[in-house]
Amino acid sequence: MLTTIHSVLAQGTPHHLKYYGDSTNISQASVTVIDNMLLKVRENLSDNWLMYLFVLAAGGIWGVTFSLARIATESGLHPLGLAWWQAAGGGLMNLCFCLFARDKLKNILQLAWPMTVIGFCGSVVPGTLLFYAAVHVPAGILAISIAVTPMLTYLASVVLKVEAFKSRRVTGVLLGFIAIVLIMRPGSVESLQASENSNVTFWILLALLSCCFYTLENLFVEKRISAEVYMPLLLGGGMLIAALLMLPFVVATGAWVTLSVPLDKAEWSVIFMILASGSAYLMYLILIRRAGAVFASLTGYVVTLSGVFWGIAIFAESHSQWIWLALLVMIIGMFLVTPRTDKRLEMEKN
Repeated sequence: MLTTIHSVLAQGTPHHLKYYGDSTNISQASVTVIDNMLLKVRENLSDNWLMYLFVLAAGGIWGVTFSLARIATESGLHPLGLAWWQAAGGGLMNLCFCLFARDKLKNILQLAWPMTVIGFCGSVVPGTLLFYAAVHVPAGILAISIAVTPMLTYLASVVLKVEAFKSRRVTGVLLGFIAIVLIMRPGSVESLQASENSNVTFWILLALLSCCFYTLENLFVEKRISAEVYMPLLLGGGMLIAALLMLPFVVATGAWVTLSVPLDKAEWSVIFMILASGSAYLMYLILIRRAGAVFASLTGYVVTLSGVFWGIAIFAESHSQWIWLALLVMIIGMFLVTPRTDKRLEMEKN
């Protein structure tokens, strides 16, 4: 707020209200400066609340995708085929927004490389890994595991000197890894067994590997994507490229998933998963571009909590005290990692 006041005052008093010995002019000048100051503060607050609304919406919607993936995979649909539908459907959905902004399409060739990076790091690898893990790991545990992403993002940001080293935030990272250890301790693993003869520890580690690719995507979007890029075009193109990259493997492995009318429960879960992941993904990328990757990592709070409770609501999942302790430790760790304010968001507003 002090920065806002300074920026308004730095503009000086309008010429026609400068003091020439008349106290009325002084009063009018003061009122004008205060009005301008309050207007800018109101605009800042409005935009900040919009960013937090995006965090809540993206996290809440994204959280349900773990349960939807479990419904689909438990019904026998192939994980690779599901990953293809998620990429293709989400890509087409986001490109539909471009029909209302056709002038943005002129930059599509310039975005070919960024689209490929986003498609590979944000859909091909992590999407496939998570769908395979969803067969063996409860939805709530997948949600907790994915919460490692903001912590990895911060660590990578420190190494790349995008973020400063802060002991408070490093403590948060350590708590995040402690939470993962609590999840995979022997007593917890037994209670997590989602299918017979499955090595749940391996599948949790596979889900954690997807976090590494999400981290690469976060940093790439923040550092390489300018504010002028139309996000629906970038995301839509990236997801379609991901679908093209996966298509040969889907066909070669016989993993194709056919959606036929009337849709059954598993096929409806695919449709809802496309809508949920496509819209949440778009909001998340907008958050990264608008407020920075670290601020956008607030979404992880909501994804983790909503993912756990969606699993309880849909599958009546029950967890041991170790899992609830891991959830608590993970939330505290995320709180420590995420900055209280985002400097870049403040600078852009002022």
